[in-house]
Amino acid sequence: MMERFGGKGRRTARTANRQKLKAIASSASNTWGLFLLVLLLGYALVEVPRGLWNGSKPGYTLNYSYFKVAKLSLDKCEAEETVDDILESLQIATISIGPGHPFHCNLETIFQRIPAELKDRMNRRQLPDDTPTDTPTEKSLIRLHRQTIKALQTLQRIETQWGILVDKIFDLEDVAKNQVSHDRRFKPSFPIHRSLPFRIIYNPVVEWYWKCIVKDYVLKIAAICAGCLSVAVVWSEVTFFNKSPVLSLFAQFLNLAKRNYDYFTIEVLSTLIIAYLCYCAYSTVLKIRVLNLYYLAPHHQTNEYSLIFSGMMLCRLTPPMCLNFLGLIHMDSHIIKTHILETHYTQVMGHMDVISIISDGFNVYFPMAILAFCLATYFSIGSRLLSMLGFQQFLDDDEFTTDLVDEGRELIKRGNNKLINH
Repeated sequence: MMERFGGKGRRTARTANRQKLKAIASSASNTWGLFLLVLLLGYALVEVPRGLWNGSKPGYTLNYSYFKVAKLSLDKCEAEETVDDILESLQIATISIGPGHPFHCNLETIFQRIPAELKDRMNRRQLPDDTPTDTPTEKSLIRLHRQTIKALQTLQRIETQWGILVDKIFDLEDVAKNQVSHDRRFKPSFPIHRSLPFRIIYNPVVEWYWKCIVKDYVLKIAAICAGCLSVAVVWSEVTFFNKSPVLSLFAQFLNLAKRNYDYFTIEVLSTLIIAYLCYCAYSTVLKIRVLNLYYLAPHHQTNEYSLIFSGMMLCRLTPPMCLNFLGLIHMDSHIIKTHILETHYTQVMGHMDVISIISDGFNVYFPMAILAFCLATYFSIGSRLLSMLGFQQFLDDDEFTTDLVDEGRELIKRGNNKLINH
């Protein structure tokens, strides 16, 4: 009998230990996610309204695009040089590895990755007379294959980004030219092929009014709305821990709707708040660029490592964002110390209250740091520090930024002249 009760007690203890371990892991994950969330929101709550407002100024957007194309041209030149080095190595390998060589099949596997135009360029190239022609080993061929795949993927990704950015600049230059037009018909520099129904609806007159007048006002209105939401989020983040009086704007709004049993308003407000928080946090994740290794590229040009990195960031942000939202509207009982019904979300995901310093300090007061991050973003402190470290950022009052804008303008002018001549 005693053995049976002893075994039962050990099983209960093991179950309790597993529950504690699960709670600690959940708390650590949520705490780290909250740290990332505050950093990202501190940037995005300022940058999203400012980006919309700057987007309503075609001159600013055009200069920023010139700046980006100048920086991208450096990456493009570096990627092309890397591919040229790969082609030279392959050309040397073909000299020492003939059709009857045991490694010839391996070399053909590498050549299957090379596009036809690059093969033609390689065949036209003349190697110097003193070029060493040592026979590569199997390991060196494997390394060359891996370098070939990476170099071609990088070149293709940068060329795709280059094409998208150049098309955007051409469109912005057309907008600048058509804004001074008196006939109010949009005239692009290069004809755009559109389907017949779309040409009827989106005719040159409609296109002129949209791109030259209406679009700017729409972006300005969106910037003002986003700015108001950002101010409300920052105020609520700084004051949500204060339960009497209730200072959080979102908690006040939901309390008013709750008193009138207006569930539709509660759903709309909750959806709007969470949607804006998600947009700010996730849009910042999509812009993160880690040493040109991890970043999201358009038109399906993102590699698998960047997708995993971004997906991991998104998964880490979602639970703490929901817990933070519950705190903003005073629905998290472990932040607002009142006896309220536990939400289903916290019943499943838990809280950040396993360690007292986390429950009573970090998860309550750390969101107040969002104000400091917002001020740093507003005054572009991070961009200025990165520029000082050699990672040039777009700054209006920086001389090097002006030089890059002028360089980008010249690059586009040369590209435009080539298209016109052809």
